[in-house]
Amino acid sequence: MCGIVGWLDWDDDLSSQHAILQKMAQAIQHRGPDEEGFWLSPRAAIAHRRLIVIDPEGGKQPMIYREGDQTCVLSFNGEIYNYLELRRQLEMLGHSFQTNSDTEVLLRAFLEWREDCVRHLNGIFAFAIWDEKNHRLFLARDHLGVKPLFYCQRGSSFLFGSELKALLAHPKVKPEVEADGLADIIGLGPARTPGFGIFRNVNEVRAGHCVTVTKDQIRTRPYWKLESKVHTDDMDTTTERIRALLQDTVQRQLISDLPLVSMLSGGLDSSGLVALAAEELRKKGKTLQTYSVDFVDNDQHFEEGLLHISLDAPWAKSVSEHVQTKHQEITFNAQDLISHFHMPLRARDLPGLGETDTSLYLFCREMKKKATVSLSGESADEVFNGYPWFQKEKFLNSGKFPWMEHDGWSSFLNEEAIEKIRPQEYLRRRYEEGIAEVHPLEGETVLEAQQRKMSYLFITRFLPLLLDRKDRMSMYTGFEVRVPYCDYRLVEYLWNVPWKVKNIDQIEKGLLRRAYKGYLPHEVLYRNKSAYPMTYHPEYYHAILDHMKQILANPNAPLVPLINKSVIQFVLDGKAPMNLAQSTKLIEYLVQINMWLEEYKISIR
Repeated sequence: MCGIVGWLDWDDDLSSQHAILQKMAQAIQHRGPDEEGFWLSPRAAIAHRRLIVIDPEGGKQPMIYREGDQTCVLSFNGEIYNYLELRRQLEMLGHSFQTNSDTEVLLRAFLEWREDCVRHLNGIFAFAIWDEKNHRLFLARDHLGVKPLFYCQRGSSFLFGSELKALLAHPKVKPEVEADGLADIIGLGPARTPGFGIFRNVNEVRAGHCVTVTKDQIRTRPYWKLESKVHTDDMDTTTERIRALLQDTVQRQLISDLPLVSMLSGGLDSSGLVALAAEELRKKGKTLQTYSVDFVDNDQHFEEGLLHISLDAPWAKSVSEHVQTKHQEITFNAQDLISHFHMPLRARDLPGLGETDTSLYLFCREMKKKATVSLSGESADEVFNGYPWFQKEKFLNSGKFPWMEHDGWSSFLNEEAIEKIRPQEYLRRRYEEGIAEVHPLEGETVLEAQQRKMSYLFITRFLPLLLDRKDRMSMYTGFEVRVPYCDYRLVEYLWNVPWKVKNIDQIEKGLLRRAYKGYLPHEVLYRNKSAYPMTYHPEYYHAILDHMKQILANPNAPLVPLINKSVIQFVLDGKAPMNLAQSTKLIEYLVQINMWLEEYKISIR
């Protein structure tokens, strides 16, 4: 994985603008700690930060193609999992290769198919290709949006980068946020509207989309979308198809020239991937290294909740023994989380998931000491309909994002802020936009249509939150994470598998459980859903609540002009109908908003 940045200017000569370009690249040097590269011309300046994974010598970037009067420059973040097949196909079409990298395959694919090259790719990617002859830039992002890519227009300049901080490092981009940006943060957050970059006039290349930039226009178009079709496969065929797709996906994603490991929680999703990966590596005489995360004293303080049914540690150990991995549990205490609470904000450039972000950052930092690449189980719940919200009709018919049981953080705003931001109106608008994108299937029942809409919202609105989290926390430590359940072929197929088939045997993700039958112990195969672990230690909770008390006591805190202090004090006093863990989660996000406003010197317009 890597970091990419670039700058076009239609009026000013960029040939001598190395200092600003380098500053943009340095802002994301964590994404590529191994190498940096630059390419500048009068109209375009492109930089690259590289994390070496495949072909250490041959994969240097920006990669440049020159022939006659044609020059194309590529800066690429990600992995192309089918690059070996594409290489053979391109060789048959007359292309020759100088390296063994997937980067050169991507560049050659563009030369052969131009902008349609994205339709040939299987992988996680965000890339930019500058056509020097035609003064034309092509940006593209992978099908599910695993890898990030932001851009903005400022006068005659067009800027792009892997992270918001790369854009903010340019003197023309100010940390300004308008009402819609605040509404997204406070109403929808920590999720985010697809394509919306929060900062004023900053956009994100949407998942499955590409952007073409010339002097006269910026054109965005989808190259991939979920299309609704009648599912005709019987149960056995469906199960076998899922199993075959998972086997092929894991096999592809094990390719690396550097050490590869896997995260293992002991839940169905990660355990199944680990079983497949361990089997594949055994064929090569290798043993898979797995890691799990836990917290000091969680066995004493654990409280069962909607998404946390049981602790992971014994389950992870059971799976490791069953599939014969070399396993290590990494443990953090409350002070680890408290002292690193600020790190996820700097990784994301936005408020996020608080303690679960912090622990993931620390987890990746520890794994990075032994490896460079890991597998992880994100998106199984989204594509297999595994969340409890899918099981309850009240969420199907709520008319709002199903994971938002409360009204976001808008209940903590004062009247003036509510009038300016109008968070509930904003939420309704974004919800209606989301369901309007769903491709309906003729003949579906009302219930089936609602289930399809919910599935779409989870894939396009909720999943990006988790993918952003995994990318930013891992890449902030120079660590690459691959997500096999985001293989677009698997997502396409499951999109049209009926809900009742996905939940066969009267259990959530019953189809996935059948696909993994024979790979996992029975008790793991039928373990109830339990989300990424969190701490339950009172020391952490009280530290966050104390932080909010300090904010309330500081009239200069940037959050204070936006909030209703009495409502927050009501929660701090323990009078709200929620336990300590629930109240901390609410307060934690507000603390992050204050940190964001303060540290990024946000100007609200």
